[in-house]
Amino acid sequence: MATQSMPDKSEPSATITTSKLTKRFGELTAVKELDLSVRQGEIFGLLGPNGAGKTTTISMLATLLDPTSGEATVNGYDIDRQPLKVRQSIGIVFQDPSSDDILTGYENLYLHALMYGVPQAERKGRIQEVLELVGLADRADDIVRNYSGGMRRRLELGRGLLHQPQVLFLDEPTLGLDPQTREHIWDYIETIVRERQVTIILTTHYMEEADRLCDRVAIIDHGEVVVLDTPEALKEGIGGESLHIRLADDSESARDEAMTALEDLSFVRGIEQHAGELVVAIEGVEVLEKLPEIMNATGKMARLNLHSTTLNDVFLHYCGRDIRAESAEDRMATVHGVMTGGR
Repeated sequence: MATQSMPDKSEPSATITTSKLTKRFGELTAVKELDLSVRQGEIFGLLGPNGAGKTTTISMLATLLDPTSGEATVNGYDIDRQPLKVRQSIGIVFQDPSSDDILTGYENLYLHALMYGVPQAERKGRIQEVLELVGLADRADDIVRNYSGGMRRRLELGRGLLHQPQVLFLDEPTLGLDPQTREHIWDYIETIVRERQVTIILTTHYMEEADRLCDRVAIIDHGEVVVLDTPEALKEGIGGESLHIRLADDSESARDEAMTALEDLSFVRGIEQHAGELVVAIEGVEVLEKLPEIMNATGKMARLNLHSTTLNDVFLHYCGRDIRAESAEDRMATVHGVMTGGR
């Protein structure tokens, strides 16, 4: 089923490796024999529909959940045999806010430094460095409940970096933020990787976020990697452009007839129907030059739009267009891990 890059365990720069990593909840397999290799300093995206297994995967790598079978290493430490070493070398920014809103920004960071054993001689300097990195130095003494949503996300990014982890897990880091704040968060993430060579595992439902930030992305569905590559390669793999056509005759029979005619054209890579439109993937030609042939095949059109392929198109191509309800197993993975300590 899957098209993916198999991990090279001999690769010296591999920061995270998994081999047949599997997690089952009763009869449901949330993650199935996952094989991944993530390089040092890479921003690696985990994309997939609700309930695809993304949260469960991160929870296992962060030692919040025990795998049912298979193996994984993070920073060279085995997640099953060396969970404490793994936890000491990673940072996590959860999807839901987890900073204490009755403390100041500085106090939140100081508490985190104590919990992670940051040496006393280094605490003040590290906290100041992180505050400046995420642009909160002038708001360090403000109570967190008075922070905006964007400021709070920046604080949590800084907290995740305070103990200088080699790997940072970001679970929907910009969910619910306005476009301007999201751009700022993206800038911080890129700065972190460029200046510190931190390896980042990112989950997001914003395809433009993954397209901008990720060196590679793995699309996961039903617990398996469906495809894994760079965003550019994935987009090229399903065709460079597509036409969105709404016929003047909006009947199903007219659409079926047009689809049959379009499929006979050599430059048509594939056709789907969505919301009453024909979505036609075009390959290897200038679309404008082929418009007469397209119009002959479809008959009279009500609307025609040319669309450059995006990562969203890749996602829909491999995962379909139906939105699934998030599985209880995947949603409860982190909660279960926190409650049990992952053991």
